[in-house]
Amino acid sequence: MDAVSNAVHYVFLATAACFVLGLHQMNHPRTARRGNTVSASAMAVAIAATLWLVIHQNTITTTGWLVLASGGLVGAALGLYAAREVKMTAMPQLVSLFNAVGGGAAALIAVDDLLQADNPAGLGARVSLPGALDIVIGAVTFSGSLIAAGKLQGVVSGAPVVFPGARVLNVLLPAAFVGGTVWLVLSPDSRTALYALVAVALLFGVTMVLPIGGADMPVVIALLNAFTGSAVAMAGFVLNETALIIAGMLVSSSGGILTKLMADAMNRSIANIVVGGFGTGDGAPAVTAGGAAQVRSVSADDVAIQLAYAGKVIFVPGYGLAAAQAQHELGDLAQLLADHGVDVSYAVHPVAGRMPGHMNVLLAEANVPYTQLKEMDDVNPEFPQADVALVIGANDVTNPIARRPGNAISGMPILDVDKAKSVVVIKRSMGHGYAGIDNELYTDPKTGMFFTDAKKGLAELKAAVGEFVT
Repeated sequence: MDAVSNAVHYVFLATAACFVLGLHQMNHPRTARRGNTVSASAMAVAIAATLWLVIHQNTITTTGWLVLASGGLVGAALGLYAAREVKMTAMPQLVSLFNAVGGGAAALIAVDDLLQADNPAGLGARVSLPGALDIVIGAVTFSGSLIAAGKLQGVVSGAPVVFPGARVLNVLLPAAFVGGTVWLVLSPDSRTALYALVAVALLFGVTMVLPIGGADMPVVIALLNAFTGSAVAMAGFVLNETALIIAGMLVSSSGGILTKLMADAMNRSIANIVVGGFGTGDGAPAVTAGGAAQVRSVSADDVAIQLAYAGKVIFVPGYGLAAAQAQHELGDLAQLLADHGVDVSYAVHPVAGRMPGHMNVLLAEANVPYTQLKEMDDVNPEFPQADVALVIGANDVTNPIARRPGNAISGMPILDVDKAKSVVVIKRSMGHGYAGIDNELYTDPKTGMFFTDAKKGLAELKAAVGEFVT
């Protein structure tokens, strides 16, 4: 190894250490922005070091440089456009697309390495085995992430899509992975084995995600993110690049941990979610709260009086808040109350948005103080002391029926909103959440339903509260 190659190797190790540091800083909202900057800067340094090594080795033709430059410019332009133009409500779809790009790129590395090898038949298991695994994981991630993005965007039905023989096919395809992987390891020069493995993996990505309902998308996104990291790590083994291996395993392990946390927050096993169609509730018939149940409708002035004279208010944001892009109105209302001496906090369920951390990012965008954001386990004991719990677009995560067996969300940890002294729910209608069941919270005698769009309703509440506190 010459001096330049040796220097680049140490640069890669340094950038990998920065990835670890950046990931650690993302543990808390206060340091998350800095962690993102550290990780992005490390990636920029790694790319620059790679280009330095390529120039030193002089192994790329003029055409290759043109392709490399074109790809870099197009990717940078698309990334900049996405960062500036994509709305926060569409961030889950964007993350799914990023997963698809990462998994697909990793798979292509293995495909290219196997196709361009000078002596494919002579490739040992050290290259062919991680190459085959890279193809399987990367291709599954690519097609599966595209389907997930389609479900989130509404292009593909958010309900479980199950066709005759789907479950049998989802058992046979993984078996085909094993056979195809063994075939490719034993015959690395077989184009048939290579193309068959790619096709089977792409098909499984589609059939795996289609039967999964929209309620489980936060878990699916985290799982596919872990797949992307695994594919990148396998690509690192194929290319013998330490930085790729470390970065990929960091993404894989953190994504795996996040997947487990999301599944636990829904009281679902990962296996149950991946099998799809069982217990998602997306296609379940509506469960009514009882024919005699009555709903109490309230006005902006009614709610404003409660908020203005409350000692403690807990806001419970859900995806309805994100869909209405009402995070700034909520932040303004909360600040008005806080300035008036009201104890204000936010109860954030782990799956409150369409992806892990979605709600936290939305509230941070509205400059909500990090100290006011509280996780489910921390905030649940505070609900009995809350004078008002204001629910904005949250449904299944507040439904008391989860405490009883025999329904689609039985056992799912929920926010104990019904234990507050008074509850107000901002919702456009009595429509169901992803689970397809009625929310018993809405018919609780101490619950008032403020039927309006979240953005408009919060603006009205701010104006009404302002009249009472000034």
